[in-house]
Amino acid sequence: MSTTVSPTDSSARLRCTDRATLPSRFATMRAQTEQFCEPLHTEDFVVQTEEHVSPTKWHLAHTSWFFETFVLEPHLDGFEPLNEQYAYLFNSYYIQAGERHCRDRRGYISRPTVSEVFEYRAFIDEQVHRLLDQADAEMMDTIAPLVELGIHHEQQHQELMVTDMKHVLSVNPLRPSYRDDLPEARPDEPMPLRWVDFGEGLYEIGYDGDGFHYDNETPRHRTYLQPFQLSNRLVTNREYMAFMEDGGYERPELWLSAGWSTVQEREWTEPYYWERHDDQWYVYTLGGMREVNPDEPVCHLSYFEANAFARWADARLPTEAEWEIAAEGLPVQGNFVEGESYHPQAISADAPGHTPTHGSGPLHQMYGDVWEWTQSHYSPYPGYKPLPGAIGEYNGKFMCGQFVLRGGSCATSETHIRPTYRNFFHPDEAWQFMGLRLARTIQ
Repeated sequence: MSTTVSPTDSSARLRCTDRATLPSRFATMRAQTEQFCEPLHTEDFVVQTEEHVSPTKWHLAHTSWFFETFVLEPHLDGFEPLNEQYAYLFNSYYIQAGERHCRDRRGYISRPTVSEVFEYRAFIDEQVHRLLDQADAEMMDTIAPLVELGIHHEQQHQELMVTDMKHVLSVNPLRPSYRDDLPEARPDEPMPLRWVDFGEGLYEIGYDGDGFHYDNETPRHRTYLQPFQLSNRLVTNREYMAFMEDGGYERPELWLSAGWSTVQEREWTEPYYWERHDDQWYVYTLGGMREVNPDEPVCHLSYFEANAFARWADARLPTEAEWEIAAEGLPVQGNFVEGESYHPQAISADAPGHTPTHGSGPLHQMYGDVWEWTQSHYSPYPGYKPLPGAIGEYNGKFMCGQFVLRGGSCATSETHIRPTYRNFFHPDEAWQFMGLRLARTIQ
């Protein structure tokens, strides 16, 4: 079955921000992916610890397969794959693109070797640059949006590489670190929690611009909001420990029914990656085991845990519309992967903030640090239509049983995030850098 997407039905929806810089941005992004691998040893590349945790080697190959399948095969005359078997091994969930290897058995793929996967990446890089060099204006209309999509797709996998490698290293009894030089912020005076008011009204949300965006961010549409409040910062470990000490994991009245069943079944008693030793809480980080810093944003929470904490705090999670309206007018700044902390950072009381367009006071940590759970189900916006062909499987087919997160994390690239970006995960998942901000309805 054909996987091509014609320019007439895709170019307006797969926008390319700057075609003149496309070759250099492609090269930079591909090099960044390999830079994330520099602290790793060969043995680290092949481990799969759970179904949702893919080996680093697989990420390196899958992102190359994406360019091969959607850019090179349909558009580069005379293109011949380096290895025809790679299409089966490194497809993920694109059913229309062909058969694929089982997701939970990616760790079984000892061959091709790590070095052969890097050779595959170099081959794809060369072929993409060849296509960009020889493309005329009409061809660029077709391939530029697809290359742009591939760049952002690989940035998503860069984030997954970081979070998956954290899981891989965490289950090793030696608790090895990804890097030994990662910073840790411990402010003398942490920022107090305050509330920022937002008025009721008819607002517009969703992407409506000339830059790149995913199809699930559109179309822009109107939504009515009751007056609400958002906390000025993220919830901290200190606040979450108070929830735990108050029996938070033992009180069914705080939990959704499915959440309470999950707590009982999996015996949850603390956030993901936390361990208790000699009456002290420790957390595994990409810098190794550390004592829990009470002033850092609480991290690696499932939707169920975030929702239960919000109920305990006599608050709730924001809707994604509330979050997006609150983000309006704020610069995209924060603790992103470029800062190389690979961990959420505490914020001091004197840290500068920015007042949103519709808010009554400054907000902090809206971007970076942790993805913020919202109470919104991941569903299509009014009038949404997925892209045609296999590319249309990118977002739309997952709009069931998941919740939306906003804002990016310390593993997200600053060049990848925007106010309308919609991330989504199942409510029991916590291995990503996930946290929360509180909301309240103004009566």
